[in-house]
Amino acid sequence: MHKFYSHYYLSDMQKNILRNFLLISVFLLSLNSYSQHETDPQKPEAKKDLKTKIKEDIRHHVKDSYYFDFNADSETGVYHGFSLPVILIDNGLHVFMSSKFDHGKKVAEVNGNYYKLYHNKIYKTDASGTLSLNEHLHPTNAKPLDFSITKGVFGILIVSLIIFLIFSNLAKSYAKNGAIPTGVGRFFEPLVIYIRDEVAIPSIGEKKYKRYMPFLLTVFFFIWFSNLIGITPFGMNITGNLAVTAALAILTFLITQFSSNKNYWKHIFWMPGVPVPMKIILAPIELLGVFIKPFALMMRLYANIFAGHIVIYSILGLLFVFKSYIGGTLSFGLALVISILELLVAILQAYIFTMLSALYFGFATEEHSEEH
Repeated sequence: MHKFYSHYYLSDMQKNILRNFLLISVFLLSLNSYSQHETDPQKPEAKKDLKTKIKEDIRHHVKDSYYFDFNADSETGVYHGFSLPVILIDNGLHVFMSSKFDHGKKVAEVNGNYYKLYHNKIYKTDASGTLSLNEHLHPTNAKPLDFSITKGVFGILIVSLIIFLIFSNLAKSYAKNGAIPTGVGRFFEPLVIYIRDEVAIPSIGEKKYKRYMPFLLTVFFFIWFSNLIGITPFGMNITGNLAVTAALAILTFLITQFSSNKNYWKHIFWMPGVPVPMKIILAPIELLGVFIKPFALMMRLYANIFAGHIVIYSILGLLFVFKSYIGGTLSFGLALVISILELLVAILQAYIFTMLSALYFGFATEEHSEEH
């Protein structure tokens, strides 16, 4: 046990990590309300073939929803799960359960206002549920400001609770047992030390890394736990949601820019030791890189997790397509192998995001000499 760890993290772990996680969670919840939701089955459709149903089930898993459905069949109208709170701001605050929509089949009346769920987006309408469509078949009805607890938001809250419980108990065990973790804390303590010694200090420097540790730990464990929950069959595709990865990348971008020093901006706009013509050429390229870095963070995490979900569920769908012992066994075996690889990808993507964030912080705070 390092002396610094027992001094710094024991007293500040709970208040710093949990405080930062709460801030990040609030930011994620606010952005997640604008993400795309799953298409609802309110319109009558012709009977679908097996492949079409498999594709819809995959989309149902990877997209967000106002319902937490364990199993949904739009043709029979049988849904197993529970509804989630709908929170709308439309000339006042309106809160009700999504069961009022009955999966898009009914118009919800709340405080004299009528709302309709169309392609799993909420529009203001009349008592009969009239929607005005433009030439592209998109509703022109007004949309209320939506802060609903969707399935993705519900997943974020679960991850928040898990992290709160783990690190609260870890902090308490330090206080009770003389800086010796007990229980599940014994597993997470080496990860905290690893992020500090192998990620934060080498990337940021021993003098300045402490101020970034709460954020780096929060991001690492949030992404890791979210990825693990996403592997479960409950459909909580948190980090496979572009709004969530965008929020995390924006936080890294803001921290990088607001904690940067003058040398950081000097090496972007007027690099020392470089001929003036090259400075003029390189300055816009370097400035563009300031925005490309967080964009790459966002897309890397989103694309890897989203693609992993698509691949696993597509292979599982082959079980019902082949309908044979050989094809089914091969499909199940391949899906099992990829699922095991996804466990590695879950922590690997959390590590990569944390490592790159630490590198960006290090670039922003690094001191440069004129000779360098």
